[in-house]
Amino acid sequence: MKETKHISRSRAQESSAAIEKMYITMRHLFNRGFYKPMGVSGDSLRESLLALRPEIYGNIAEEKVELNGLLYVIERLPIGIEQCRFINLTSDEGYSKSHFQAIVPPKRRRNCYRIDEEQMNVEITRGRSDIYDILTHLTFIFIESHKIKNRVLIDDGGEVSRDWQKLEQAVMQTKKLTQIEKEKAISHVANILARTFEEVLDIYDAFGSENAPDRFLHVIYWLGKLAIEEIVENNKRTITFSPVLRERLGHHIHGEIWATNIKEVLKANDLLKRPIHVISANMHSVMNSIFATPLLKTKFKGKTDFFIYEELSSSGSKEIRSQVEELAFKNGMISLPDTSGTNIDVQIFDTAQIDWSKTAFSHANVGEEKPVIIVMDYAFGEQAYETIDELLKPFKKETLLNVKSVSIMGKAGILEGGKGDIMIPSAHINEGTADNYFFENELTGAMFEGNDIDIYEGAMVTVLGTSLQNRDLLKFFHESTWGVIGLEMEGSYYQKAIQSASKIRKSVPHDIKVRYAYYASDNPLETGSTLASGGLGTTGVKPTYLITIKILEQIFNIKAPV
Repeated sequence: MKETKHISRSRAQESSAAIEKMYITMRHLFNRGFYKPMGVSGDSLRESLLALRPEIYGNIAEEKVELNGLLYVIERLPIGIEQCRFINLTSDEGYSKSHFQAIVPPKRRRNCYRIDEEQMNVEITRGRSDIYDILTHLTFIFIESHKIKNRVLIDDGGEVSRDWQKLEQAVMQTKKLTQIEKEKAISHVANILARTFEEVLDIYDAFGSENAPDRFLHVIYWLGKLAIEEIVENNKRTITFSPVLRERLGHHIHGEIWATNIKEVLKANDLLKRPIHVISANMHSVMNSIFATPLLKTKFKGKTDFFIYEELSSSGSKEIRSQVEELAFKNGMISLPDTSGTNIDVQIFDTAQIDWSKTAFSHANVGEEKPVIIVMDYAFGEQAYETIDELLKPFKKETLLNVKSVSIMGKAGILEGGKGDIMIPSAHINEGTADNYFFENELTGAMFEGNDIDIYEGAMVTVLGTSLQNRDLLKFFHESTWGVIGLEMEGSYYQKAIQSASKIRKSVPHDIKVRYAYYASDNPLETGSTLASGGLGTTGVKPTYLITIKILEQIFNIKAPV
């Protein structure tokens, strides 16, 4: 008799299943219109997140509260959301025309409005990825809030520990805490969080701001307070999705307005028929790469170009940034701050108006047709498909765009190497489905050699969200025959839009060129190197400009020295 083989799933398979379950659950809850995160309807999301145990959320499955993960999430959610029992995800429904002040999280561009003491509205204008991002973050902070509740709630009648009473006294004070009062409060909080005094002290100031230096205490208090009320008073927190958001999502409403605005400006400036190169990057590296170094060489005598770029990136360099911008405007740059709700600003460069002697590309060979460069700010996840798909469509259904190339310069997680290294992808693989997009990348690793930066070439995985990074799954993608070198959020969506426009819909040239290059912001396989470990600082400046310059050299037909 044949022995039955015991089949068990690997951690990578369990993680993959957890991600898929989260993805399906979030879509189901969205279609339903509302749910209670810590109630029965939120069970599936919580279980999946705890099964997945993303790297960014560190100790989510342990009793102690995760501090770095909490900081990462709080910076991406509106100030005051921890106090709100009702969180309403809406479309752009006109709140900007009201008395409500927009609250924009420090590390995520989205408009949020505090409606009253209990309700926060969060505008979703960047597609489904925005919803996955917010729901994952909220699930995490609600799980953490119940850890706080478990540490301080003594019985079902609502009696709380002495540590909690002391924290409440500190939070309710209207005047600024003295150093002694602050340290006393930290001592009580450390006990509540199952953390050491030193651990809390180390992260305390990162939560604060000039106006609210003790915000850490307030975040912990309000998270715990609402969790206690959920148990004692059965007063559950609720997340709702507005009817207008449910109606609009997936229909490219904001992307279409955004793309039409760009084409109207191209038409008004008689640029619509010219060769076009699209670059997805930040709003400074293309402009600075073209104009900054010749303008600032005398000011920074004897300094390297990369030193000048670092100076331009520092917070106190507003004046020299303005000088570069002024020169760019004089040389045909058009600035289009976003009004569509996509949160994607745009710059248009008309190379016919550039005085090349005042640029870093004096040997530019742009030919008689003089191309136009459209620089768009970073898209967010699935929004990349919506925006590029709309941009590559014909203008008013009859004017085809002569888009010669699309170049993507982005920030990504690396699976071998460290912060600041460069990744050159040869394909994008969708996490969860393994849908894959192979392409001929015009950029190669050899182009970047000799700059003291490690270069990696291979496939990259497009993930549903940075907050779903899982070590076991990423290890599988890296060590198996997939040979994945890194992970990012937009690549496959960009490529899907480019392929359909050029190969199927024929709205742009069939031989459109693509360029993809990423610089590493973190290594989720290394302890202490995840996104929650902090930003890149000036480490990202050199790879950002190196990639930008290589893209521009190809557009301007400048041959690299052999």
